[in-house]
Amino acid sequence: MRSGLFLKHRSVRDADPEDQRAFDAAFTETRHLAPRQRAVARGEPLDRALLLLDGLVARVMDDQKGERQIVGLHVPGDFVDLHGFPLGYIDHDVIAMTAVTVAMMPHAHLRRLVATRPALTTALWASTLLDAATHREWIFRIGRLDAAGRISHMFCELEARLRAVGLSDGRRFALALSQIDIAQACGLTPVHVNRTLRSLREDGLLLFRNGEAELLDAERLRQIAEFNPLYLYLDSASLAAAGD
Repeated sequence: MRSGLFLKHRSVRDADPEDQRAFDAAFTETRHLAPRQRAVARGEPLDRALLLLDGLVARVMDDQKGERQIVGLHVPGDFVDLHGFPLGYIDHDVIAMTAVTVAMMPHAHLRRLVATRPALTTALWASTLLDAATHREWIFRIGRLDAAGRISHMFCELEARLRAVGLSDGRRFALALSQIDIAQACGLTPVHVNRTLRSLREDGLLLFRNGEAELLDAERLRQIAEFNPLYLYLDSASLAAAGD
């Protein structure tokens, strides 16, 4: 169920069954996107919201020279363009980083949910607030941490978010990103990323190869990253369900 994935990720565990059925019924179709395909264009008028069911997507912004900054990553259970519901469009592109599956909810259906389902309204509002909290943490990460801290933080965050939806065992998880992608998300050069990943591996902290990440020493990695998952607002039940 789409509602189960969204509500599990957002730690909303008291949703009424009628709310869940209404939420699922509001989606009209499912689409599949190829890796690197644009899901939402900057400034494009929006009349639907996309819920990520499978895969990984990124929020990206390009400068005048075409250099890219990844300003957010989304995992299954996330709406990737919910801001476009009240605002009409979003100010950045959303790109499929892997093959992804999204479910489409027309804004007309979303508007009806908001008008009639207060618990779902709270969950949707919380979703955008959590996006904002994550953005603040990314600003801190890039502004205050060194290369090892930035990369460690990104891996710690993704592990926690994926674990909340059952896609990490607390140690290993699939992550089909390139070192260039990591560089664009961490404000580093690909050469610096390569050097730092090698150092983290040699220090017995992190292994990243062939689209899979393994936290070899999660506690030390969190210390380097200054990682505190408070900003993710994950409850203990979310993490325990995934094997924490």
